[in-house]
Amino acid sequence: MTDQRNEQVEKGTGEIDQAKLQMLLHEVKDNQNLLFGTVGGVVAAAIGAGIWAIITALTNFQIGWMAVGVGFLVGHAVRISGKGIDKTFGAVGAVLSLLGCVLGNLLTACILISKHEHIPFLQLLPRLNPQIAIELIRATFHPMDLLFYGIAVYEGYRFSFRRLSKEELEKLK
Repeated sequence: MTDQRNEQVEKGTGEIDQAKLQMLLHEVKDNQNLLFGTVGGVVAAAIGAGIWAIITALTNFQIGWMAVGVGFLVGHAVRISGKGIDKTFGAVGAVLSLLGCVLGNLLTACILISKHEHIPFLQLLPRLNPQIAIELIRATFHPMDLLFYGIAVYEGYRFSFRRLSKEELEKLK
């Protein structure tokens, strides 16, 4: 803690009043909402997965970087809707980012099957069950997906909880 205070003094931030810091942290934690953060993340994962699938189907090219976009989108959605500061929000963002990536690949496979078999996409989806979904995910999985999924999970974690801003820290002196 002393090293951290020394760094703050060296950077010109001055000493932080610990009582004010505790009050601010208490206020921020009172305003966080894990349920809202989770709902926001689920919506963002679904939107990101849908965009990923549509772009992949339109270009006929699997773009691994779309996973990074899903992680970014989910992380920000969890942070904005949940207003969380706890690491729990990061865990939720990471898990939802991974699920969004898997869903993106699954939807892509469904769109491609729909086009190939001349079955309307919305007629194909109700036929999808967990066993078929798992088989599609296995069949379309590539080892390179692990890299992009990993980046997405990292982003989902990193962006899902907020940090105290410089303005908030300045008020603590």
